[in-house]
Formats: sequence, structure tokens, C-alpha cells
Amino acid sequence: MTEPLPVVPADSAADAPGVHGAPDTTGGPDAQATPAPRRRRAIALLAGGLTLLLAVGGITAASAHKRVSVDLDGTIQSVGTFAGSVAGALEVAGISPGDHDLVVPGPGESLEDGAEIVVRTAEQVSFVVDGEPTELWTIGRTAAEALSDVASSGRTVTMATSRSGDGRPDLDLPLVTDDDVDFAVDGEERTVAMTGTVGLARALEQAGITLGELDAVAVSIGAGGTPLVTVTRISEDEKKTTETVDFTTETRKTGDRYQGESVVVQAGKEGVRTIVTWQRTVDGEVVKEEVRSDEVTTEPVTKIVEVGTKARPAPKPAPARSSSGSGGGSAPAGVWAKLAQCESGGNPGAVSASGTYHGLYQFSVATWNAVGGSGLPSQASAAEQTKRAKILQARSGWGQWPACSSKLGLR
Repeated sequence: MTEPLPVVPADSAADAPGVHGAPDTTGGPDAQATPAPRRRRAIALLAGGLTLLLAVGGITAASAHKRVSVDLDGTIQSVGTFAGSVAGALEVAGISPGDHDLVVPGPGESLEDGAEIVVRTAEQVSFVVDGEPTELWTIGRTAAEALSDVASSGRTVTMATSRSGDGRPDLDLPLVTDDDVDFAVDGEERTVAMTGTVGLARALEQAGITLGELDAVAVSIGAGGTPLVTVTRISEDEKKTTETVDFTTETRKTGDRYQGESVVVQAGKEGVRTIVTWQRTVDGEVVKEEVRSDEVTTEPVTKIVEVGTKARPAPKPAPARSSSGSGGGSAPAGVWAKLAQCESGGNPGAVSASGTYHGLYQFSVATWNAVGGSGLPSQASAAEQTKRAKILQARSGWGQWPACSSKLGLR
């Protein structure tokens, strides 16, 4: 502040030389000093006025200075300023709010001493609004605050989540600070209290929820304003199913067998068709399915049947019967048991693989009927089968059993 000019007291000026007595008319140097008392009074009055002006100005300046507090995202500083508006105080504090930041009171509001200014800087965060990915500005410092901020507009809002390098779910913001979180997963809902500032991955761990590789996580605000973490179980799997493939039957004619004879020379076998189906399931429900492959993985085996075309030899004359009158009397002793053993292993119920030949002596049904048999030979008694075999041998000879009769030396 400028130091006031010195003021000379009035009584001191009266005692000064040349102030009182007659004017000096000698015309000497003292003649110019005659008006000195008037100049001194003028200077004194001017100095007194200036001192009063400076004192009043100092009082005005002191009254314009203000001390305010500025809260920037929770960090508070005290600011001294002569500014008349909130914007001026922020400038003194070195704060330049962005277009989306919140300032209370507003930057254009007048500034009062002791005012509290709150500034919340906005961040651009990924949301899903009405089903569409959207980047929005929010002043929320947690996902819960940001969702409440955006959801206040009446739109259906969730916060977009992503997976970090280690597969952990992540958000642009922490989930909550010292608050409850609701979880909806596997058809159940539960609430878990969180302590401190907790991210999404940590919140899931505290809730005991393990995510699969494809599981989706959405964060929204529940009806009561509590953040709701919804876990959707997603899986993609390949499913294999098999079907049988029928075999075909091939009939081949051969001159190596007599007419009426048929033999299965190769058994048929069913094949296998393998179908691979890809499925996508969401919370246990199949939402998409497609066939990835459908092919025969095991080829069926064709059944091959040989049918004889060779004409049978003419029947040989029946040998003379013995005086005892027993049929086949020319047969050596025990020959029928040996023949039965050769043809069927001695099994009266034996049936060939082709189903054509039956019983001890492997009769065809037509031949069995021709010698008086009824039904199937394999269903008749051993005695009945031997009786009919003897009749056949008497009519047509041992050639009815070509392989075994030759083996037994009967022809």
C-alpha cells in the first residue's frame, strides 16, 4: 500500500518565519516566500484527501476477497480468490470442466465467500441401451452409480462387460463401493454384501460363481436400485449319434450244388451311420443346432447265398430187401448213426445256416414231404427221421447224402 504523504500540523506552520508581520517590500529574495503558508495548507489538504481515498480502497479490496472449497471427484482444496463467479474460482484452482462434467453451483453462478463447489468429471463408458451397444458419458464412479445415472432416463440399460487376457470378466468401472450386489445365476437369486471398492471379477469370486468359457455376464440396476449381476450359462457342444445301415442280400447261382440246395457263404452284417450335430445351449435350452457331418462310418456286409443249379442224378434202383423186410437192409450195421453224425453232428433239431436243411439227415422240406413226412424234419423224433431217411435211401440211394456217403464208403 502507498505510504501517505506527510501532513504538517497547522500550529507549527504559524510559528514559521515569515508567516506573521507586514509584507516585505524590499523586493529581495524573501518576496517570493510570502505565499508559503497557503501552499503548505493546500498540500496538507491534498495529502489528507489522498490518505482517506487509499484507506477506503483498501477496505473495498479486502471485502472482495473470498475463501471457497473446491471438491474435484472427492479431492477437496481451499481456494482464495477475488473472482465473482464459480467459473473464476475454478480457473484459479486450475480446473477446466469438460462439456459433460457436472459443476454445482453452475459455472455462471455468483461466488460467495465460504462457498462449496463440487466438480464431477464425466467418463465415456460402454453400455447396452435398449439392446444396442452405446458409448455414453457418466459421472458415476462405480458401475452401480453409472447405471443409475443412465437408467434415470427410462431406458433399458445394462453395462457392457468384456473378458480380460486371463478370461476374467471386466467393466469400464468398479462395480460397487461398500454396497450390496444381487446375483441371478443358474435359476437362483442371492444378495451378497461387498466391502470396499470391488470390481466385477472380485464380486463374482465373493459370490462363489465360476464362469464357463462362453458364459455371458450383464450388469444392470434392479427394482430397488441395487446392482444386479446376471450370469447366462452358454455352452457349445458336438453330439454324436449312430444309426444302423441295413445290409443287402445277394443270390449267386452255382453249378457246384444241386438244384434246390442253397447255402449262405457270407453272413450279412449291418453297417453304422454316424451323425455329428453341433448345439448351442443357453441356460440349458438348445437355441441353435446344425448337422456338422453325416456319413457311413462302418460299411454293411452283404449277405451272399449260393443256389445250386446242378441237376440231381437219376435215382439208383433200390437194393433188394432182406428177408427180414427191414428197410435199408443193405446198409451196414450202425451206418445210420454214423450218417447222422456226419450230416448234423447227431442233433435231431439241427438246422443249416440258410434254414434249408433240417434234422439228423439234413432233409429239405420238399424231400421230407416226398417220403411221407409232415411239418419240419427238425421237429420230428429221431426215430421218425431215421425211418424217413431209410425210405429215401431205398428210393434214391446213398447219393442223397453225397459228401457223407462218400466219406463213409457207402458209394
